[in-house]
Amino acid sequence: MGPRILPFVVAASLSVIVLFTPASGVPTAPPGTDKVVHFVLFALLMATGRYARLPSGPLVVGLLGYAAVSEVLQWLITALHRGGDVLDALVDVAGVAFGYLVTRRLAVSGGSRPR
Repeated sequence: MGPRILPFVVAASLSVIVLFTPASGVPTAPPGTDKVVHFVLFALLMATGRYARLPSGPLVVGLLGYAAVSEVLQWLITALHRGGDVLDALVDVAGVAFGYLVTRRLAVSGGSRPR
């Protein structure tokens, strides 16, 4: 894989911190900020995964699974004092789709096409 994987590893590590920080450690923010964070986080995961040249099919499936599992875990791990949210998972899916479409567009216009 080489150094191209590093941005994905950083994004994945950031996602674990963001998604699994206990509620007491989450800063207060205006309504809707949580959804923006979810969207950007999953778009970033998709974009950095494509940059790392991870196969798109397994990457999409893995990120969609991660979106679902992360929400279930937020609900199940009571020590986090967070709740799983179906809308968060849907926003995660939208972020994955957006990340895919943007990187596909950039690859096509740039002449090289990641798989």
